[in-house]
Amino acid sequence: MARRKSKAKQQEEFIQGLLGLVLFASIFGTFGLTKSFQVTIIVTVLAVAVFIAILTMIGIKRTERLKRSGIADIDKMEGVQFEQYLGHLFRAQGYKAEVTKATGDYGADLLIQKNGKKTVVQAKRYSKNVGIKAVQEAQAAIAHYGASEAWVVTNSDFTTAAYDLAKSNRVRLINREALVEMILSMNPGTAPAPKAVMATTPVDELTCPRCGNKLVLRNSSKGQFYGCSSFPKCRYIKKS
Repeated sequence: MARRKSKAKQQEEFIQGLLGLVLFASIFGTFGLTKSFQVTIIVTVLAVAVFIAILTMIGIKRTERLKRSGIADIDKMEGVQFEQYLGHLFRAQGYKAEVTKATGDYGADLLIQKNGKKTVVQAKRYSKNVGIKAVQEAQAAIAHYGASEAWVVTNSDFTTAAYDLAKSNRVRLINREALVEMILSMNPGTAPAPKAVMATTPVDELTCPRCGNKLVLRNSSKGQFYGCSSFPKCRYIKKS
């Protein structure tokens, strides 16, 4: 299934395609009218210069947009900080938001409610694409919490399989582009500041650097250690 592109991304691609068409037309149109290679070369150089200038402006605008969203700081968060950040974000949008306990969350990192509708939310602060496991866990949490639907929110993106599964399981996927749009659509000053959330949220809960799942304290003959909660799929360990 093709991934849904954000409006900003669609607009960028449309402008780039339109500029390419104008560039092509200006080159061949000039030669067709003048039959002069010299004039065509001059027009081509000017058209390319304008083309590059416009693309540069688009790139600058996109960079400024991402900076205003604070997504670069969100990328530096630990899992528990991302959960707290989303809690603040949803509250600023009028939701009643509760971050679930770190262990035994039954597939939901947050519970949000608005207009009598309850939604379970999984927060995935990942450096890679989120797979189907997150969708399966979120979908299972709907029944456990008596929710209407489930969302999975990430600062990254989702695999094609995750998009396919979510489509038929009442699970809404909010990827990086959608998260940025959500933040920027809010009135200035109402969205939480990522750095402030990081400063006020201690990282008591460790997350696996390989897969982003929670680390849990385990015992062995050699002593205690932190192991990935997704074991045996992920075998990452950290000494306590």
